[in-house]
Amino acid sequence: MTMVNLVRFFVCGKQLDSLTAVFRTIRHYHFNSSQTSKIPDPFASVHSAGRNIVAVFWDLDNKPPRSVSPFDAAIRLKKAAESFGAVRYKIAYANQHSFDYVPPVIRVHRRDRKALNQLENKGIVKPVDPYICRVCGRKFYNNEKLINHFKQIHESEHKKRVSQIESAKGSQRVKLVGKYSMKMEKYNNAARDILTPKVGYGLGDELKRAGYWVSVVSNKPQAADVALRNHMVDMMDRRQMECLILVSDDSDFVEVLKEARLRCLKTVVVGDSNDGALKRVSDAAFSWQEIIMGKAKKEAVSVVGRWKDSDILRRLEWTYNYERERKLYGSCSEDDDQNDDLNVTNITTDEIKMDQSRAWWKLDSDSDDAASF
Repeated sequence: MTMVNLVRFFVCGKQLDSLTAVFRTIRHYHFNSSQTSKIPDPFASVHSAGRNIVAVFWDLDNKPPRSVSPFDAAIRLKKAAESFGAVRYKIAYANQHSFDYVPPVIRVHRRDRKALNQLENKGIVKPVDPYICRVCGRKFYNNEKLINHFKQIHESEHKKRVSQIESAKGSQRVKLVGKYSMKMEKYNNAARDILTPKVGYGLGDELKRAGYWVSVVSNKPQAADVALRNHMVDMMDRRQMECLILVSDDSDFVEVLKEARLRCLKTVVVGDSNDGALKRVSDAAFSWQEIIMGKAKKEAVSVVGRWKDSDILRRLEWTYNYERERKLYGSCSEDDDQNDDLNVTNITTDEIKMDQSRAWWKLDSDSDDAASF
C-alpha cells in the first residue's frame, strides 16, 4: 500500500479525527518501511540468566570510609557489587554522630590548609599555579581570596536560585528547575572543593552523589542496626533481591544472614575482621582493602561461577515427595489392597508344589513344551 493510498484510506474512511494523526502515520510508515524486522536473539534467555538482583546494605556506624574519600569508596563498592549481578538497591544507615564525625586524616588536611593560607596572606609562600574559580574562571594567587569571592558572588546567587525554586509551584517550578539545573550542578561541583562543610566532612552528600539512599536515624544505641535489620528483612519478605551484600563487622547481623541463606539468598560480607562471625555464615567475604584495590571485583567472577554450578546441581537433585506423587498419579485404594490379599490366599497347595518341582531357571513355556512331547 503506497503512502497516497494510505492517506486516502484514512481520510475517506473518517477513521482519524484530524490530519495530524494522518501525517503521524505517514511519518511512521516512511521511516519504518525500509527497516528490516528485528531478529530475536536466540540466546537472550542465556544472556539474562544468572543476573542476580543485588542489594547493598551499608552500616556506616560500624564501617565508615576512612582510607579514601566517601565518594570514591561508594563508587568502588558499587563496581564490586555489580560483579555479583544487577545492583538495584544501595542503602546506607547511620546516626547523626557518624555524619558529624571528622576522620583524623581530614583534620590534618584542614590544619595544613589553614597554615598554608596564613603563609599566603603574609606573602611568604606563593603558589606556582593560580587558584581558578570553576564557576566563572577567575584566577587568584591566594586561596582565601578565592573563598571570599566564591561566597560573596556564587554562593549568594545559588541561594537566590534555591529560594526561587522553593517559592514556585506547579509548572513554573518545573521550568525553573530545568532552567537552573546546569548552573546548580556547576556550583555544587565547585563548592565541593572550595567550601568546607560546616558539619562533618560531607559524608551524606557524597554518598547521595554516588547514588546511595542514605537514612539518618536517632542517636540512640543500636538505632541504625535495628533500622538496617528491619529494612533487610522487609526486602527479603517482598523478594526484592537475590544477593545481599552487607558492609559491616557487627555480629548482630548474624541471624539476618542466616535467615537470608535459609531463603536461598546469596550473601556477601565486606568487613575488616578476618575471623568475624559474619564471614563464617556468609557465602563470600571480602575486606574493605580488597574492595578499594579492586581485588574483590576480580574474585567475584569465580564466586558467581561456584553459585551457578551449585544451582545447576540443585536442579538435578531428585527427592521423592509422597504428597506430590499422590496428587499427580493417585494411589491404590483400600479395596484394591484387599483384593490383592484375597488373590494371594486363593493359591492352592498343588500350584505351590508344582512351582517347587520346576527348576528355578525353567520358564512356564519350557514346561509346557516338554509336556506336549
